[in-house]
Amino acid sequence: MRPFLSREKEMKNTYFNLIDQTYYFPQEGFDLEDGSLFFNGVSLKYLIEEYGTPFKLTYLPRIGAQIKKAQNWFNKAIKANRYKGKYYYCYCTKCCHFQHVLTEALKHDVHIETSSSFDIDLILKLHQEGKINKTHLLIHNGYKTADYIRKILLLNELGFKNSITVLDSMAELDKYHSAKNPVKIGIRMATDLQPQSDYYTSRLGIRPSKILDFYKNKIADNPKVQLKMMHFFVDSGIKDNLYYWGEFQKAIKKFVELKKVCPEMKALNLGGGFPIRNNLGFEYDHKYIVNEIVQNIKEACDNEGVEEPDLFTEFGKYTVGESGAVIFEVLEHKKQNDTENWYIINNSLMNTIPDAWSILEKFILLPINHWDKEYQRVNIGGISCDHSDYYNSEELNQQVFLPKVDSKSKEPLYVGFFHTGAYQDSISGYGGIKHCLIPSPKHIVIDRDKTGNFVSKVFREQQEPEDMLRILGY
Repeated sequence: MRPFLSREKEMKNTYFNLIDQTYYFPQEGFDLEDGSLFFNGVSLKYLIEEYGTPFKLTYLPRIGAQIKKAQNWFNKAIKANRYKGKYYYCYCTKCCHFQHVLTEALKHDVHIETSSSFDIDLILKLHQEGKINKTHLLIHNGYKTADYIRKILLLNELGFKNSITVLDSMAELDKYHSAKNPVKIGIRMATDLQPQSDYYTSRLGIRPSKILDFYKNKIADNPKVQLKMMHFFVDSGIKDNLYYWGEFQKAIKKFVELKKVCPEMKALNLGGGFPIRNNLGFEYDHKYIVNEIVQNIKEACDNEGVEEPDLFTEFGKYTVGESGAVIFEVLEHKKQNDTENWYIINNSLMNTIPDAWSILEKFILLPINHWDKEYQRVNIGGISCDHSDYYNSEELNQQVFLPKVDSKSKEPLYVGFFHTGAYQDSISGYGGIKHCLIPSPKHIVIDRDKTGNFVSKVFREQQEPEDMLRILGY
């Protein structure tokens, strides 16, 4: 980091001092140069000058970096524990369906997890473009509608050799009676949810107590299907806590029981993803967690005399989340009472990062400029008319602090929400009708060329009024 603050300014309660005293900074993905913020080495000030605000950005190299890290953790743990199974990294398309994201992910030896009928159309398109072949592993999760079933059977007929459909219920099995070739299947085990949840057991999957009898009575002698995988999913993700390890151990026990009566089942799918950094103080020991997972599975299999399974993960948010950001300009500072300051930004938070208001998800929030100014506690408000269009708490301290700005400032304050690459576009309905008809912002994609230099391009311009009016029938 290049020093940019004079000694006189360092004595003040500047925003830089606040961050420097609270976190290790700079850190991976974030740095300062000449007083402005860089994201993964990219000058955000340059992008603002080049493209204006607001804009969304996707930094493609981050996707490959995440994939390689996870593959490395698992492969090293497999080697260290003399584990006999292999590891397969799957990307969950539901997190972000954009072509540039799938294209980047597929460069790094990943396989695909689907969630709906239209995902199969995406698979066929990728195959047509030569980005996947018929040996790629395809894991089909979710409730299977008639159209979803039809397209899964189509993949089977077209010769996709490693297409595995994961049964979400016992009734689903009968839907494959018309298969011309045996269908590879998995069984999803329903998990118990955390105590504070609205219900006790996940609606997804089959009750653990029913799985063995279901296999013996309906699958073992069924010529239409071949059981290849057991799947379990913990909604809160892979976390180092009693709840996760409790569900993990129950799943391993059930896998071993099922493996004893179905030796040809060779895969265990560890549903649930790794968390991503949602604050500058984020701590998570991925290497330790992965080693514990591999070690525990090996011990359970050795103790019961069964073969260790191939391990599958379905990482969506972990894959793409840290590649995304949304950049805004602060249009106005409003002081509504003696203690509350509002910074009004030039778009809607509900539209651009819907997880922030729908499930109170937190993101890394940082100013792009004015790090040398004093800071204050603020609320951030969008320009929609909805009272819920705001952001006012961070993951660690439940407060938002940003540099002080006023009408006398020569340059407006720009702020960025970071690690927004997963789910936000899908949930907000990218390119569709928005709350208060506030348009989707411009979308910038950033990559590196063969020489290592950054290359940015506009993936899609900001929505025009005509786009929305056409959808609305005007």
